[in-house]
Amino acid sequence: MSGYKGPVAALQAQCDASPFIKFAGIEVTAIDKQAMRVTFRMPFKPEFERGAGTGQWHGGPIASLIDTAGCMVLIAVAGRGAGTIDFRTDYLRPAGGPWLDAVGMVRRAGRTMGVADVDVFDSTGKLVATGRGSFFMEAGK
Repeated sequence: MSGYKGPVAALQAQCDASPFIKFAGIEVTAIDKQAMRVTFRMPFKPEFERGAGTGQWHGGPIASLIDTAGCMVLIAVAGRGAGTIDFRTDYLRPAGGPWLDAVGMVRRAGRTMGVADVDVFDSTGKLVATGRGSFFMEAGK
């Protein structure tokens, strides 16, 4: 198909349509629809630092990554829009390094609501945070 960019590029375009997600630099790195899993990467920026000179991530960008990954994995798997109802974040250890990777996993994609879990890893592969969100699912397919 001429012009077809694949599912990663399509989901990335949806992410980039949000000024906040685009500013955060969140990238879709892989989609596995069969496993109902999507991976993301977010680069460190000075605006994301917990305290000047610490080299540690502030909790706000980590929570935003969890919210974004949960919503976007549902969109990728269910093929329809989703919006956040509620989500929680558990911080497990201080995060440092040049990027964070998030793995979003669909737990349920129902008619009106979806649930997704997200694991966040630092650039050394250590689990630094986890989260779970519930999302309104738009009508459709």
